[in-house]
Amino acid sequence: MPCVGDWLNSPLSIVQGIFAQNVPNSDWEKKVTEYFKEKLKENNATNWVPSLNDVPVHYLKPNSLVKFRCMIQDMFDPEFYMGVYETVDPNTNARVLHFGKYRDVAECGPQQEIDLNSSQTVTLERQTFYCVPVPGESAWVKEAYISASQARVSPSTSYTPSRHKRSYEEDEDMDLHPSKQKEQHMGSGGDIHGCVEPKRLETEASAGHHVISPNCSPPLDLNFPLPGEKGPACLVKVYENWENFKVNDVLEVFGVLSVDPVLSIVNSEERDSSTLDPMECMDTAEEQRVHSPPASLVPRIHVILAQKLQHINPLLPACLNEEESKTFVSNFMSELSPVRAELLGFLTHALLGDSLAAEYLILHLISTVYARRDVLPLGKFAVNLSGCPLNSAFTEHLYRIIQQLVPASYHLRMSIESMNHSRFIPHKDYTANRLVSGLLQLASNTSLVIDETQLQQGQLDTAGVHNVTALGNLITWQKVDYDFNYHRMEFPCNINVLITSEGRSLLPSDCQVHLQPQIIPPNMEEYMSSLLTAVLPSVLNKFRIYLSLLRLLDYSISDEVTKAVEEDFVEMRKNDPERVTADDLHKMLLVARFLSLSAGQTTLSRERWLRAKQLEALRKARLQQQQCVNGNEL
Repeated sequence: MPCVGDWLNSPLSIVQGIFAQNVPNSDWEKKVTEYFKEKLKENNATNWVPSLNDVPVHYLKPNSLVKFRCMIQDMFDPEFYMGVYETVDPNTNARVLHFGKYRDVAECGPQQEIDLNSSQTVTLERQTFYCVPVPGESAWVKEAYISASQARVSPSTSYTPSRHKRSYEEDEDMDLHPSKQKEQHMGSGGDIHGCVEPKRLETEASAGHHVISPNCSPPLDLNFPLPGEKGPACLVKVYENWENFKVNDVLEVFGVLSVDPVLSIVNSEERDSSTLDPMECMDTAEEQRVHSPPASLVPRIHVILAQKLQHINPLLPACLNEEESKTFVSNFMSELSPVRAELLGFLTHALLGDSLAAEYLILHLISTVYARRDVLPLGKFAVNLSGCPLNSAFTEHLYRIIQQLVPASYHLRMSIESMNHSRFIPHKDYTANRLVSGLLQLASNTSLVIDETQLQQGQLDTAGVHNVTALGNLITWQKVDYDFNYHRMEFPCNINVLITSEGRSLLPSDCQVHLQPQIIPPNMEEYMSSLLTAVLPSVLNKFRIYLSLLRLLDYSISDEVTKAVEEDFVEMRKNDPERVTADDLHKMLLVARFLSLSAGQTTLSRERWLRAKQLEALRKARLQQQQCVNGNEL
């Protein structure tokens, strides 16, 4: 067996050792998973694994263990691979068994050939996910993950383009030609120098959506949902339990990094050969380009372990059910009250001295869809903050503050042009056989801030109408209907939507709060910037833990309190039957729920119910007052 340190740098040698010891026993795959699971449980071991989110691909050693925090943007069709295969030496007739798992290209030693007719060959299936970094992930999240990392990587210890080029020239006769025999779809010939250009370009892959891909005239679209996103896209190859994952899930995967230049050669030769003989390949050239991009631009990760993430806040334990995590939670909950008070004061200043609006903003930021009853999402709390100043870029500055508090967010500036020309809804491209992303393909618990204050009069075209409808469906039903050309498919989501507007928003919301500024700063940018610089980093981190943690807490209402609430509501209906509706009860229960959680209470008390009623009365009175002033409905 290899030495202990090899599990990070040479995980395939560990797999080889376990495979050799356990063949023909089929348990070897399970033992591989258990081995790495135990290794990663050791003291902070996960921090020693380099992350593709933090480290450029060219700094990483091929076939080393890496991790990736990502969202599943698309799922490709399953692919077949040789799980076990046998090589034979034509001279001595010596036979050796190999494993094909965690590899893109089957390997064999010098003077060996793969026996495709061997009875030992086992064909298996794996699933490929196209994964992108979490859309809208905040800068503070990335920085916290980077600072926690203890991975040791540097350009001097990893491969470089020139070294790769040399090694493949030297080993061409030894390694490349057997590869052609075992990979039946490889064409003849092949210029190995083609692997140099992707190395130069891979550092540019993070600059945006489009990357120039070798051997392809059009640029390679990395298919990020949001504009201006940075980071690698990866083809994540999953071997077990892939049915547990779905599009838009956020994962952390640990696996073997594959950036073999041979893949780029194979793909370019496939394209060349398919133009000569269309009957040899059923895939279109566009599909091949999208599904098999150069590995230097879109690396492959062969997953050993994968887990769905409850959240992406690096300040919280990854899993709150473990014993150590429970201690962390109980310690934080003991000091919750002062944290809430400080956060309320901070947001009151951000909202220009309006403490009622700050209360509702806290409730909004900790809201989450906790269940669905038929088509109705329970727990959503979209807030329309009306009365926002128009000419001070107020929403822009408010968004920057929210961005400093939540792990993922996006600022959508509503204008006639953006509505008519942006792609909100993901759609299926059948030519390339992929899901083309849209702005609304977001991870769960992303904060979406929609700015209506800059919206001018104009004409919405068909695309604009569809986009506005999609926003309305997202807010009301917490779903996005992806466009599959011949039909639409519902994808449920869990997005916190905050709408800022001058009057009442043209979009639906669960709660309208009219802003009443107590101060109008002469310089809005200076005022908002000073707010952030005045907060200590340690206090800011407490705000971040507070907002993420409270979303994850369970909540219940006792039978006794339920009965008291029902009686109270009946009394309210008697006193004002015209204006108190069932919708008001639902809203007050929501406010009471989030008020309780914001105070660290997981059950509803009589005091919190009365406080919720008081907040709602103040909010409604403010709206009525504004209506009287303006003479029309807000």
